[in-house]
Amino acid sequence: MTAAVIDRPPVLPPDSARAAPGPVAGLPGPEEAWRAVLARDRAYDGRFVTGVFSTGIYCRPSCAARHPARANVGFFADGAAARAAGLRPCKRCLPDDVARDEAAVAAAIATIRAADEPPALAALAASASYSPAHFQRLFTRLAGLSPAAYARSLRRERALAALGGAERVSDAIYDGGYSGPSRFYAAQDGRLGMTPSAWRDGGRGVTIRWAVVPTTLGPMLVAATDRGVCRLSFAETGEDLRTRFPHADLAEADPAFAALLAEVVAAVEEPGRPSAHIPLDVRGTAFQERVWAALRDIPPGETRSYAEIAAAAGKPAAVRAAGSANGANNVAVLIPCHRVIRSDGSLGGYAYGLAIKQELLRREAPGGG
Repeated sequence: MTAAVIDRPPVLPPDSARAAPGPVAGLPGPEEAWRAVLARDRAYDGRFVTGVFSTGIYCRPSCAARHPARANVGFFADGAAARAAGLRPCKRCLPDDVARDEAAVAAAIATIRAADEPPALAALAASASYSPAHFQRLFTRLAGLSPAAYARSLRRERALAALGGAERVSDAIYDGGYSGPSRFYAAQDGRLGMTPSAWRDGGRGVTIRWAVVPTTLGPMLVAATDRGVCRLSFAETGEDLRTRFPHADLAEADPAFAALLAEVVAAVEEPGRPSAHIPLDVRGTAFQERVWAALRDIPPGETRSYAEIAAAAGKPAAVRAAGSANGANNVAVLIPCHRVIRSDGSLGGYAYGLAIKQELLRREAPGGG
């Protein structure tokens, strides 16, 4: 890829030449695609290819070569569409190998899901004809987790899903693939979230301290267990909290909760104030938790599209699932789902009303506080 500017118009006008989406779902708009190219964002590899009309080649979005002029660039759903426009694949980034990479990771995921015990990295790599080190990097980039971490997350997710229907917690733990309860509880060490039995049973055995406090955005409910904030919402009451955690012990604030509450209020009222240190007690599926982590990585003053969040969570095609995970967020602002907008720049939805979403974004914008 070069930065050469030609005297005449490109062979094809860049944006009008962009092909309609092909086999890869979720083709981004031209400006989102260009941002991905400038950032060399590997999460977009496989979602589209970049056509450079001045050189007659097409590349992965992450291609390490020098960026071309924007006027010389168009975007295509895949290599076939780019080749139909008269372009040839870049010999540096090998864009047509993306399909092979994705197929290799998909096969590895299927193997992990079907196995009783997590397969060894060397075996997974050998089946795809990659070196273990390269396959580890490839799998992590496309799936968002290493093969071993994916296997652990899958096992944990299955155990949590089983908790909803099992009569005994131990049954769900064994059904999830753990050799015993001690292994399951050891795997939860350091993780956010209530204990498995509390999760299954509406907070039974858990003390939740809570308060509704006035803010410039309206009344705000904040609730926390000993592990961290489990609910932050607007225009909700203690009755709403009781519905969400019907078997928890809802208690009045103590000094520790008051200090935490002050931190939470400050994070909401002061745009850009660091809040990553505020502990959270949340739990979701493996994919939901990756989405929530991606949301917390969005800097104040910036936004992302649902497609970008899906890509950051390791599943570029799961745009609708990313939206659902966004809506399942129990902790507003601290997990900043308000920073996700539609690809066309419109605000999209928000559980607490677009007025609050718009105000949060206004405050976080440079000079908006």
